[in-house]
Amino acid sequence: MDDPDITEVARRSGLPASTLRYYEEKGLIASTGRRAGRRVFDPGVTQRLALIAMGRAAGFSLDEIALMFAPDGRPRLDRGVLAAKAAELDATVRRLTALRDGLRHAADCPAPSHLECPTFRRLLRAAESGAAGGGFSGRSGPAAAGARRAPVRRPADG
Repeated sequence: MDDPDITEVARRSGLPASTLRYYEEKGLIASTGRRAGRRVFDPGVTQRLALIAMGRAAGFSLDEIALMFAPDGRPRLDRGVLAAKAAELDATVRRLTALRDGLRHAADCPAPSHLECPTFRRLLRAAESGAAGGGFSGRSGPAAAGARRAPVRRPADG
């Protein structure tokens, strides 16, 4: 099979040509030449793009992903780095699960006011201490991203 040109690689991968050019600029993929003025790639580029997509989905930066390839383009995965990222994802899943459960509780809580609910008050204490990944700790959320918090409104019904 002929080496696919950038249009065909874009079609197969679902990525725009601009992203492919950017990935080439970053050294993540390499064209093998040109045909009719268009970049052409080795047929294995789609597998490499799939690995890049998996890395991005897992939260790796493009620079981190670049380190996962040997100079010849073959994957060179550091198992320790992968294990560390998996542990990081586990922590994120736990934090998001706790936040989801807290939201569900707040939505369904029968207490006349959320501040009267022992479970909701426990969730607030956890958020204050940073255990829930809330903005008070500075670890994540809008405050960590530099966003300003809106004033807290306390409706009478909680």
